[in-house]
Parts: sequence; C-alpha cells; structure tokens
Amino acid sequence: MPDLTTLLLFLGAALVLALSPGPGMFYVAARSLGAGRREGVLSSLGTGVGGMAHVLAGALGVSALVLASAELFTLLKVAGALYLFWLGWRTFRGAASGLDLAATGAAPARPFREGMVVEALNPKTAAFFLAFLPQFVDPAAGSVLWQFVLLGSFCVALNTGVDLFVALLAGRLREGLFTRPRLLLRLRQGSGAAIAALGLGVLLIRRPT
Repeated sequence: MPDLTTLLLFLGAALVLALSPGPGMFYVAARSLGAGRREGVLSSLGTGVGGMAHVLAGALGVSALVLASAELFTLLKVAGALYLFWLGWRTFRGAASGLDLAATGAAPARPFREGMVVEALNPKTAAFFLAFLPQFVDPAAGSVLWQFVLLGSFCVALNTGVDLFVALLAGRLREGLFTRPRLLLRLRQGSGAAIAALGLGVLLIRRPT
C-alpha cells in the first residue's frame, strides 16, 4: 500500500477529477432529468460497477491490450457510441410517456444495467485509469495489482458519490417542473439528445499513442 503522504496526494487529485464535469456525470444528469431521481441514482450505481470493471481490467492488463490494439479500441468505442445513440433515441421517442410524477418508471435493473454497460464500453475510462493510477503505485510497497485495485476503488467511490449528488440534484429540479408539462417534455427530449451527443463524443475519442 502507498505511504500516507502519497495516499493523501492521490485522494486529493482523485477528488478534484471526480468533481470535474465529465461524460459519466453528464449521462447521470441526463437520465435524472429525463426519468427522475430514482433512475439517476440507479444509473450512478451502474456506472460505478462499470468503473470497477475498468479497474479490474487495468489491473489484469486487459485494458492495456485493448488500448494497444487499434481494432479492439475501435470496436469498443463504436459499441459504446451505438449503445448511447440507442439510449438517447429511446429517451427522445418516449419523452411524452413519463410526464406523470407518480409513474414508477423503468424496472430497477434496467437503468442500473444500462449505466454499467455505458461505463464499461467507454474506452476513455480505461485510458484514464492506465494513465492516472500508475503514478501513485509503489512497487516497493507491495503487490502492484492490489495497489492498482485499491486506488482504482477509491476513484470509483469518489466518482460515484459525486454522480449520486448530481442525480439527486437533477431529480429535484425535474420534480419542480411537473406544473409545466410542456417544459418538462422539452427537458426529456433534450435529455435524450444529450445522451445521443455523448455517444458522438465517444465515437470521436482517439486512441492514446
């Protein structure tokens, strides 16, 4: 395990990065605005699990193999982009169906699963962990693999905490708009467009060299 000074430096840097707006935060906000606080929270938990998948893949060397292969990298980002396009289109098309505050929304497994897949198919997350975590791993302090997993888990926990806060905030904002159904409809349509736009952003990611 890294020494206390290194660990505190890492946590400070990780917190700053977690608070910086990124695709995951925008995705959770869009889901919360489009479908409510419950779906936003479940999506946040799903992206957290997807983030842990990247941590484990990075620790085991799988992410390095994907980033080293132009074909695998392209396959991953195209799959992630198409998935976001589909989620965005589905949200846009179903915008008028969720204007009832009492509606229960999707089954809990769906937003959780979709958040997990969105994050797991994001090659930018894999590149981030491989670039950021090794700076704080000390081979003399024990197993490199377990240090990578431990530090990655801290990153995921901080990111998920921030995303949960964003989900609650966006969900509260949405609830305040139920007296204005036309505006709420436009908000849901905009959320779908925003999710699709995130897909375009994933499609434009370039492989690190």
